[in-house]
Amino acid sequence: MNLENIVSPTLILNKKKCLSNIRLMSEKAKKHNLIFRPHFKTHQSRIIGRWIKKFGVNKITVSSLQMAEYFSNDDWKDITVAFPVNIREIETINSLAEETQLNLTLENIESVEFLSKELKYEVGFFIKIDTGYGRTGISFDIFLLIDKILKLASASDKFVFKGFLSHSGNTYNTKNTNEIIDIHKDAIYKLSLLKKQYIDKYPELIMSIGDTPSCSLADDFSEINEIRPGNFVFYDLTQNKLGSCNFDQIATIVTCPVVAKHKNRKEIIIHGGGIHFSKEYLTIEDKKIFGQLVILDEKGWKRLDDDFYLTKLSQEHGTLQVSDSILNKINIGDLVGIIPVHSCLTANLMKEYLSTDDEIIDHLSGNLK
Repeated sequence: MNLENIVSPTLILNKKKCLSNIRLMSEKAKKHNLIFRPHFKTHQSRIIGRWIKKFGVNKITVSSLQMAEYFSNDDWKDITVAFPVNIREIETINSLAEETQLNLTLENIESVEFLSKELKYEVGFFIKIDTGYGRTGISFDIFLLIDKILKLASASDKFVFKGFLSHSGNTYNTKNTNEIIDIHKDAIYKLSLLKKQYIDKYPELIMSIGDTPSCSLADDFSEINEIRPGNFVFYDLTQNKLGSCNFDQIATIVTCPVVAKHKNRKEIIIHGGGIHFSKEYLTIEDKKIFGQLVILDEKGWKRLDDDFYLTKLSQEHGTLQVSDSILNKINIGDLVGIIPVHSCLTANLMKEYLSTDDEIIDHLSGNLK
């Protein structure tokens, strides 16, 4: 990896680690006879999408119609938008539905009524189910509303019911892997009640789940037909602290120039702030943490013997709290690596990747006009 030309915060991707993560999740899906529909909101890259396609993947998940257009233009033709449908985007919905197998996510009568009148082409749809996260979706036990949506949709020749879609985002709030597995088991139980209620009428019903912690750690996928993890391609500091991955599976860092040192405070100031990492944080020992320091080498990066963290962020500035030893080893003008707390948000902000093979890798946000 050639670091000489890096002068500002740069998102580095270890292709070997990324491919290994993809392979492992792909093999897990095959082992459990699951549809593997990875969520592309993490990487948002046509190039990385092509790496994934080489593992036999032909179905994907996205979080916006804009993202669906971007990947549709790169020959992905079976796309689920795992975000409640925005009826104001009906023109884009119709444009995509004409060319692709487009699957929408529904959770209210109003959207179904509108789409029944305005859809020009057939779409698949999933009903979004809340199994405990509390963000959005219909509670798993409100059969009356689910029945109303299904009845209304069945009156239109533009709807094809695909199944139920859930995301256990509450796994990100856990303290250990046992809690993640407990949430996963609870979600499966709730989805199994839905499956039992509707499988006779819809024998090809798909039960779809998506959080990376569960998909990485669980071995029980009974009643589940499809998984949609996204963060697994890179992982990050959050996933590592949750126990979803080991440190060596983390495939991205941000390289940042050192611009100042304050020995009296044992602080190193880097060019790398909220506009590069986002201000999402972890709490470790009652302190807000925005990333973890690693040392760069010719193969990419390596972990230090002790953990040192990015403890403050402003728009452009980042503050690393370090030891005297690290302070003396790192000089003004050096580059350091930071493991991001959330690789999805960091990638979205950074707009492109530089691989450890010195390849520039595109990102949707870098293609916006």
